[in-house]
Amino acid sequence: MLPILIFFPFLLATTFSERTYPQFFWLARNIWAAPVLYLMGCFPKIKYEQKVIKGKSYMLVANHTSMLDIMLMLRVSKNPFVFVGKKELVKIPVFGFFYKRVCIMVDRENTQSRTAVYRRAQKRLNQGLSICIFPEGGVPEEHIILDEFKNGAFRMAISHLIPVVPMTFYDCKKRFSFTFLSGSPGPLRAKIHPFHETKNLDEEAKLNLKNEVRAIILNDLLVDQKTKA
Repeated sequence: MLPILIFFPFLLATTFSERTYPQFFWLARNIWAAPVLYLMGCFPKIKYEQKVIKGKSYMLVANHTSMLDIMLMLRVSKNPFVFVGKKELVKIPVFGFFYKRVCIMVDRENTQSRTAVYRRAQKRLNQGLSICIFPEGGVPEEHIILDEFKNGAFRMAISHLIPVVPMTFYDCKKRFSFTFLSGSPGPLRAKIHPFHETKNLDEEAKLNLKNEVRAIILNDLLVDQKTKA
């Protein structure tokens, strides 16, 4: 919370209009995420198998195990993007205040809410932004390496003709899990895999796209586990 409180006036000023979102993103990436990660002793180590093009929109997807995923994602992408996430996160003190002002919130139990997400995402894409979704829909139980993916991110990517960028986050749970008094400082490794184009795909292709992306991330996590064993 400390970086948010220190720079509260600047962060707040950039949330009054969608036109200033790129400025908010820069502050969130450099003034919030970077100090939090580095002061916790969690140093991002990012491997890019393909790099994003400045000014182009993408669908960013990664496995989800920790609150650090949000900060690491901000460090991974220099291109401004908007998170699509659960409305429950607005309950987090201080963070939730900004979350509800700048992110696209979805109530997964409400069909109208899910439909509204597509309209808001299209508006953001028209502004040249990217979209980020953690397709597991939440943090899986401890014993699950990678939960099943929801369809939303892939349906949206196909509908809006934007490439899907699969990412593997290896260490976030180990560094800062949801278990009280667990975790430790150390590197935060991430790999950005080759992108999946969607220009020639139709609605029916979303399941294959979803399964292909999930397989890439799951296989990467399994290989990493075997390497450390």
